[in-house]
Amino acid sequence: MAPNHHKKSGTSLHRITGFLSLERNVTLASGAVFLLGFGEELWKKFLPKYLEALGASVPVIGLFGTAEDFLDGIYQYPGGWIADRLGRRRAFLFFLGLAFIGYLIYLLGPSWPFAFAGLAFVMAWQSMASPAMFAVIGDSLPPEKRAMGFSIQSILKRVPIVIAPIIGGIIIARRGIVSGVHLGLIVTLAIAILTALLIRMIDIATQPLHAENIFGVWRSFETGLKRLLVSDIFIRTCEGMADVLVIIYVTNVLRISVARFGTLLAILFLTTLIIYVPAAKAADRVGRRPFIIATFCAFALYPLAIVSAHDFTGLVIAFIIGGLREIGEPARKAMIVDFAKPQLRARSVGLYYLLRSLTITPAAAIGGFLWKVSPQTPFVIAGAFGVAGAFIFIATVRERFAS
Repeated sequence: MAPNHHKKSGTSLHRITGFLSLERNVTLASGAVFLLGFGEELWKKFLPKYLEALGASVPVIGLFGTAEDFLDGIYQYPGGWIADRLGRRRAFLFFLGLAFIGYLIYLLGPSWPFAFAGLAFVMAWQSMASPAMFAVIGDSLPPEKRAMGFSIQSILKRVPIVIAPIIGGIIIARRGIVSGVHLGLIVTLAIAILTALLIRMIDIATQPLHAENIFGVWRSFETGLKRLLVSDIFIRTCEGMADVLVIIYVTNVLRISVARFGTLLAILFLTTLIIYVPAAKAADRVGRRPFIIATFCAFALYPLAIVSAHDFTGLVIAFIIGGLREIGEPARKAMIVDFAKPQLRARSVGLYYLLRSLTITPAAAIGGFLWKVSPQTPFVIAGAFGVAGAFIFIATVRERFAS
């Protein structure tokens, strides 16, 4: 009886791993994102409040968001080149080492200008490693499983986020914003060491570097990918203009506590976790387009829902909408990988995000200055950009490009 039981268990496990696209290298890379994400999310969403405590004004906080978008842009293509050149594993370790230095600068920096220096290193993991993560999924999974692969990677990134902001909010409420963020950074440094051990287990053969400059990579983009990029720029302008100001608006204007803001973030990410797997499975079966449209509409509605809320209940609804922004993100990422030439995969992803992030770089700073008109203004303008982006995608990207 025992052998049959083990055989049945093994078959069931195989079905589950097959359904969820849990290929070994994808799982290891996603696990690394899971670990480091838990540490970062203890303090990351509270950074605007931390900068405020260190003496930064709201326009400076907006500039910090712009610096983040700028670094996110200029790091993407070099990250893709390094991933194609060194291989996925060595590239991940290099990016992690740079981020480790950034955490130390955040921890030891005595004033807000040091946070800008720390950001330059911390963004190496978030931005340079992104093309490598895309490439691991593209290398390891066939097209019909990629949306699910991105979904699982995103779930493993966000599962700790449901818990970490609540823990971070409680720590900050008890210890104060500066001491609370410092404790979170110490935890992150320890987790980074564990993450390095996990990354060392990744085993993907390094392909010969295909000699193609950045202009050649752009010429390799298909029309559908270029159209997606244009609409995505509008959507991310919407996000960049408002997101860095959300915690300031919720805590300063609506007078919601930092701890309750952590709860709102947990609601947002819990919503995301619930929708990921069914949406990804459907996107792999019926096409990407409907889910990308739904995502873009949610991006447009989120900042408008924030300024429409007058109490905690209204904010709960707004943050649920914020969670729905991810319903088509696995489909969008899978579309990018589908269009990318295999020998240029990491660099194509890097160039896509380079162009997107550089274009939206001014958004957060503009949002910070629009705040001076009224706290609601940046959110309303952001919503208008989001609506425009959704309409551009609907009008220009047909199903033949999206499936």
